[in-house]
Amino acid sequence: MNYSALREYDIANGPGCRTTLFVSGCRNHCRGCFQPETWDFACGEPYDQKTQQTILDSLEPGYVSGLTLLGGDPFEEENQGPLADLLEAVRERFGRTKDLWAYTGYVFETDLREGGRKHTENTDRMLRCLDVLVDGPFLLERKDITLQFRGSSNQRILDVPGSLAAGAGIWAKGYLTDLRQI
Repeated sequence: MNYSALREYDIANGPGCRTTLFVSGCRNHCRGCFQPETWDFACGEPYDQKTQQTILDSLEPGYVSGLTLLGGDPFEEENQGPLADLLEAVRERFGRTKDLWAYTGYVFETDLREGGRKHTENTDRMLRCLDVLVDGPFLLERKDITLQFRGSSNQRILDVPGSLAAGAGIWAKGYLTDLRQI
């Protein structure tokens, strides 16, 4: 797996001060994507144990709220194994004191659940670690710059533990402000 950027002290991709990993590789190719260079799986640098250690160390300060994965797409098959290992390492080191977010152009119910087109042996490992999943492709015709933490109104901010328990996407409390956006 490659990654295109690693940002410490990011405040744009989830609540609070965060570490953000932009992975490489995405097959969605959403029209109007804000970083089409990350579609290429070879973009950026190889992700390795040193990168993982840098991420873990960056989460140490108490003022860092958590980790966000985006890209590219973290749920491309090639990315899931290394990211599942990373998420489990974060949980092992920090428990639930750091929140874990991921963005994906895929849809929780149809793509990421068992039988879905992006479900692999690592998908459930990733989902079990996540607190929040922003799902759905970016749709240029539904772009709305007033939305918090998402680019188009079709995208959802899901409570992952609640969604796993329900077997369907459950909005994270505090993020659904207008039912017309669904």
